[in-house]
Amino acid sequence: MLSVFRTKPGYTSVEDGEYEGELKLGGRADSSVITIKAGICSALVLTLLVLSSIVSTWILFFGNMLQWQHTTAPAPVIVSTSFSSPSSSQASWVCQQPSTRREWRTLSEPEKSDYIDAVQCLATKPSKLRNNGTLYDDFPWVHKRASTYTHKSAPFLPWHRYYIHLYEKALKEDCSFTGDLPYWDWSLDWNNFQGAPVWDSVSGLGGDGDASGTMTVGEGRCVTKGPFSSIEVRYFDGEEHPHCLSRGFPSDGELKELGELIKPDVIKDLMAEPDFDKFASEVERRGHKFLSHSVRGDLSKFTGPNDPVFFLHHTNLDRLWSQWQQTDPAKRLNAYNGKANGNSMEPAQLSDTLDMDGLSRNLMVQNVMETQGGQFCYTY
Repeated sequence: MLSVFRTKPGYTSVEDGEYEGELKLGGRADSSVITIKAGICSALVLTLLVLSSIVSTWILFFGNMLQWQHTTAPAPVIVSTSFSSPSSSQASWVCQQPSTRREWRTLSEPEKSDYIDAVQCLATKPSKLRNNGTLYDDFPWVHKRASTYTHKSAPFLPWHRYYIHLYEKALKEDCSFTGDLPYWDWSLDWNNFQGAPVWDSVSGLGGDGDASGTMTVGEGRCVTKGPFSSIEVRYFDGEEHPHCLSRGFPSDGELKELGELIKPDVIKDLMAEPDFDKFASEVERRGHKFLSHSVRGDLSKFTGPNDPVFFLHHTNLDRLWSQWQQTDPAKRLNAYNGKANGNSMEPAQLSDTLDMDGLSRNLMVQNVMETQGGQFCYTY
């Protein structure tokens, strides 16, 4: 680095020996005076030169300092006043106008049609996870791969809350859906399963498989009526096995017995359970047994999202959890305990990760505990 300090130039003072001869006593007075004046002038000149050098040095020093401050000063900080989306910063995002998820039978015919069209659209979009299949197939694929740790354990409800949110997001972003996820409150149909509006072949998701048809998968047969009668699904129980959407309703006696699992007074009792682990375990056991044993076919395995009714079912489970949380928000909103996953006995924590296997970024459980905060902005 170039020094900004300079060495003082050498000079001779008037007391030095070169003037001694001219200041001796007995010398001529005029020459002595002239000699002394000449010495004084020389000293003044030298002094001015020194002062000039010092001033120049300090000017150079301060100039360099100013330049250094200019080049090394930090850039100004710009503070953004805009609000962030929930996918970036959670702190500044507030759910102000939550959407409302409604029960299937309360939707208008155009609303039902729009939803069905969007679901069908997913089957026309390429997979985002694999080099074959469709976006429709991505959801059963991920659900199966996550099944061993998300079922019969604490993550069951939070993982599926995030999962159905991603499904809704795909409907909106990839298929221009403008509505909200509907749910099927099966407790309203506990004693009339086959008469539930969701099975209507015109304004619903189609009904039972063709009783006269060939058995396909999961004791089911091809659904031949309704909007999904021509769809081909790619996976079954984790294996690549292209087949028709399949259902296989059991006998009326079996359906009535299964309906006992989810009738209204049973759901009311569940809501009174104060412990999250017990509540979630019972909701999973009753809801899953009811649906998988009542519909069978594709819903008999963890590739159940092959059947579009899966999402109405899980949206209903999310509704029940949300209602349970709101019964006592101070204690239940962030209540979370039980097994961390289905593969271990580690205790569950809100900091546990929800692995979406590439469907979207992973989140912690604590990020999905509220339906009107964090990632979400909806109500029921």
